[in-house]
Amino acid sequence: MTNLILISDTECMRESKREQKSPWAKTPVANLLRYRSSGVYFARVRVAGKLIRQSLKTNVFSVAKIRLADLTQEQRKAAEVGKLSASGKMLFGDARRIYEERLKNNQRLKATAKQYRIRTIRDLEKTWSGLNATDVRKISERDCLEWAAKYAEKYSPTVYNNTVGTLRHILEIGIRAGARYGNPASAIPKLKVRQKVLKLPEQKQFLHMVEAIRSAGGAFSKGCADLTEFLAYSGCRKGEAARVHGRDCDFKKGEIAVHGDPATGTKNWEVRRVPMIPDMLRLLERIRSERREDEWANATVMEVRECQKAIDSACRKLGLTRITHHDLRHLFATRCIESGVDIPTVSRWLGHKDGGALAMRTYGHLRDQHSAAMAQKVSFTES
Repeated sequence: MTNLILISDTECMRESKREQKSPWAKTPVANLLRYRSSGVYFARVRVAGKLIRQSLKTNVFSVAKIRLADLTQEQRKAAEVGKLSASGKMLFGDARRIYEERLKNNQRLKATAKQYRIRTIRDLEKTWSGLNATDVRKISERDCLEWAAKYAEKYSPTVYNNTVGTLRHILEIGIRAGARYGNPASAIPKLKVRQKVLKLPEQKQFLHMVEAIRSAGGAFSKGCADLTEFLAYSGCRKGEAARVHGRDCDFKKGEIAVHGDPATGTKNWEVRRVPMIPDMLRLLERIRSERREDEWANATVMEVRECQKAIDSACRKLGLTRITHHDLRHLFATRCIESGVDIPTVSRWLGHKDGGALAMRTYGHLRDQHSAAMAQKVSFTES
């Protein structure tokens, strides 16, 4: 026979009164309390046997939940590092594992940025024999400099600098754990990254290239030619172009809604508006005329997602310098600036968030050339 424990109404009332007298109010989320008098939320979490109570400095429940998760994660990281360093010894592999875990849980980094950092870690392991099994205390500046000298011979300055940065971050974990003093990788000098010299096709060369792609005779030749034009006429990234649907093309306003997606390597989740230049308008009107009206709105405008092989083939055939998908983005910006569009406006069309600083560094020389050409038209004397 099952024994039932009955709680009387009186006992329930007593329990409720005790809770009301407490300065702390429970919440639906475990380890999250609210201080009644101020309404501020506090974390109350036990990590590695230690009870931690800390203000989350907010009275907004949704914000408090996020901060609770962040605090819990940081405390667990600290406990893990402390456990490893308790013996006074930390291997590089231990620090590397902690760094990878932090990368994985970092919500501010794009997936592609995380993947890139992981690649630099793998490069470190591949090019520095026995690194993971080395005590971080025994890694010297000389060791770092010798590795860096060999690494610089095989990799570009950009890859070199980023991999050095990763090495510093991992060693910093050992420093904060008390396993060593000073970062030996700080002695490694950075390499100067030279800006890429853009060799873009002229107007007629681009049109010839598009025609060569379109007439190549392949099953996807037409789609590749359309994508090549779309990228050049919009300045979109390849991943962004793949997500443009017919409903995103507003012919009345003459603009395209471009959706970003960090998971695929593009910038931001926000939607930006790109104007339809005359060439783009003609391209989209032609594509729409070839589709059924009921399929235009919900179908992607582009039939293919990439066209690099088609571009490579056309460039070889015409004797042009090879260009990439991203170079078509540069081509759009270049044509805009050469046509007199100011750099801050071009920067907004490209989706930059720096007010035009990057565009100024990349395309500033075009503005200067345009300015010099316009100056020749200014005269105070009669011709």
